[in-house]
Amino acid sequence: MARLSLKAAGNAGFALIAGLFSLASLQQVSAEGASSFPLSDVQLTQSRWMDNQDRTLAYLLFVDPDRLLYNFRSTHHLDTQGAQTNGGWDAPDFPFRSHAQGHFLTAWAQCAATLKNDDCLDRVTYFVAELAKAQANNQAAGFSTGYLSGFPESDFDKLEGGTLTNGNVPYYAVHKTMAGLFDAWKLVGDETARDVLLAMAGWVDSRTSKLSEDAMQRMMGTEYGGMNDILTLLYQETKDDQWLKVAQRFDHAAVFDPLAEGRDQLSGLHANTQAAKLVGVIREYQATGTQRYLDIAKNAWDIIVGAHTYAIGGNSQAEHFHEPNGIADYLDKDACETCNTYNMLKFTRELWASSPGAPSASYFDFYERALLNHLLGVQHPSSDHGHITYFTSLNPGGRRGVGPAWGGGTWSTDYDSFWCCQSTSVETNTKLMDSIYWHDDTSEDQPVLYVNLYISSKLTWADKDVTVTQNTTIPETDTSTISIEPGSSAGPFALRLRIPEWTTADAQVLINGEQDDTAVSGVEPGAYATVQREWQAGDKVTVQFPMAVRTIPANDDPNTVAIAYGPAVLAGKYGDSTLNGVPGIEVDSVKRVDGGGLQFEATSGGQKISLDPFYDSHDYNYNVYWKIN
Repeated sequence: MARLSLKAAGNAGFALIAGLFSLASLQQVSAEGASSFPLSDVQLTQSRWMDNQDRTLAYLLFVDPDRLLYNFRSTHHLDTQGAQTNGGWDAPDFPFRSHAQGHFLTAWAQCAATLKNDDCLDRVTYFVAELAKAQANNQAAGFSTGYLSGFPESDFDKLEGGTLTNGNVPYYAVHKTMAGLFDAWKLVGDETARDVLLAMAGWVDSRTSKLSEDAMQRMMGTEYGGMNDILTLLYQETKDDQWLKVAQRFDHAAVFDPLAEGRDQLSGLHANTQAAKLVGVIREYQATGTQRYLDIAKNAWDIIVGAHTYAIGGNSQAEHFHEPNGIADYLDKDACETCNTYNMLKFTRELWASSPGAPSASYFDFYERALLNHLLGVQHPSSDHGHITYFTSLNPGGRRGVGPAWGGGTWSTDYDSFWCCQSTSVETNTKLMDSIYWHDDTSEDQPVLYVNLYISSKLTWADKDVTVTQNTTIPETDTSTISIEPGSSAGPFALRLRIPEWTTADAQVLINGEQDDTAVSGVEPGAYATVQREWQAGDKVTVQFPMAVRTIPANDDPNTVAIAYGPAVLAGKYGDSTLNGVPGIEVDSVKRVDGGGLQFEATSGGQKISLDPFYDSHDYNYNVYWKIN
């Protein structure tokens, strides 16, 4: 297929390869100055994280693009080229079929940027070219100019008329396609993707401009993904005020008004619906500087993380928020939908970068907790194609893979699932490096390099002629070593290191193995330490974060707790045994087993049990929350 894609795209694929990794537009700049690095500047090195990435890459290079194009071609009256149809959420009769394809387009583009993978680049150019053909055939299909989807435009007539049924969410699906096209444009420079995206945005403008404010607000009672997000991104990129105006039509007053006032009225709402639109809120703040948007974002983050989040960093049960602090009452099989955490991490990283004043370490304390304990573990480590689970069970004696009955089983499959969570996971596991390092070039003194996550990786900071390599096995050990290699044109910069809230006051930052109080300051849990020095080739900064067994109480019951060691939540191993309720545990009995790794033992109900890191608790029944005295 890869060679066919180049043929279909003409010479465009080769031109893209030549210019792929020099695009200045890869970088996203936030409102306040702290910026993430282009994906092409950071690579993972060997680790548990890289294993997840490799399994996902194998799937991305396996899946047949023509099968993913089937619904677009069929809907837009084009030859489906003999492709087989998919099952699950991409079956030809599924209401919002074609929602997954935008995620795959993003994942291919991310692999092309990060891994310099030509096969992924081929797939991007081929897929975009075929989407352009579908969009160009709208007149023959009876659709409006710019429309593009795997289902007919008449679904939007039903949406606006209030007659949509079967859980259909057409704007949700359209948003995914638009987001994938944006990433194909910005990550690999595909100008066809830009043109198709702009035409789609024009269609959205034409459609929504005809609605009254009341009609628009009623329509937003149906999940619409991140329409405010993608349209604001389009405004930020083009500086065309039209797209910001359209984005702001998707400001949902029924949800945003209470949040602007700091009121928690989330109970009963579909959680992922709100998380996606909150990503758009922080984008709108970045684009406009409007304080109301920042208030909504900060209040929402505080409410969701503080009152609706489980110990592993996920939220919601049965896809919905419940009453504030309802945790112990909702330890069920269908807790922690993967999509919610995917969106919460997108939301968190942008909020951290956009908050005025000194950055708060609490944002990346949460980010680390959710990425490590929830998203890393939803992928089955024995799956060659990195298949995932939709929910993460937290019921006593739970088991990964216990989820919705649809789509061919409890784990995702190659062609019979395409759940929302499978689709977001191919994105997550191809951008695991996107938030490790940040830089701030706005300081009056000198640039700042932030290390927000402790994951083995290599950063090429081309603008400053600096290479940074991080080697760590956190959380299995308590140490990360960060090697600095300045080039001949490198200038001074400050290094800021997140000191996690879970470590102790004995945390240390050493320079070349020695303590240097003149160069290092602020080594306090839950804050950022600063290292300032004249960097020399071969400099090594070692951070050591002592870890201890700790409890994470449920908000609604301090005697119901999760057990963690450092950042890693631990789970009891129960094999195939079942539990009738939340078991007790003697916290003082939790001890690490000699021999390396994160294996522990403890006493529960008078019996010895084993505990493992939750992200590695696969293929057996486990327990996460415990009763204590």
